[in-house]
Amino acid sequence: FNNMKVKEIMEPVVITLKSSDTYEEAARVLYTNAISGAPVLDDAGKVVGIVSEEDLFRIVYPYYRSYYDHPEMYVDYEERERKMSEIKHHKVEIFMSKNVVGVDPETPVLQAGAVMLARDIMRMPVIKDGELVGIVNRKTIYHAVLKNNFKF
Repeated sequence: FNNMKVKEIMEPVVITLKSSDTYEEAARVLYTNAISGAPVLDDAGKVVGIVSEEDLFRIVYPYYRSYYDHPEMYVDYEERERKMSEIKHHKVEIFMSKNVVGVDPETPVLQAGAVMLARDIMRMPVIKDGELVGIVNRKTIYHAVLKNNFKF
């Protein structure tokens, strides 16, 4: 098992977003494809970010400091709904996570899993020679590790 590489368990078909897509378009892509996040590509096809469900919710809901300073602002659910209508045209590049941690297809699965746990990452784009060739998520790594170490 120690020799299992990311390329053996990655998903080679990657649903992506463009940095020019809107919040609404990003939400639609995640929702209709039943995925929790997607890499963001620039016009040249290079990975420039990741958008996750957490990124989408972070805009609607407060950062903890804001909540503690003004909790009354966040019990007004009608205000949260108004916020949703305001942000639906925001561009992905504004709210995407820009510190993308990618992984090479030849990386051992356990090493990729360790990086994901250490950095609290749920998914990593698989990048070879600067090109997106797949995606791997924590669940896939977890299942691969369990399947190869236990009888299921």
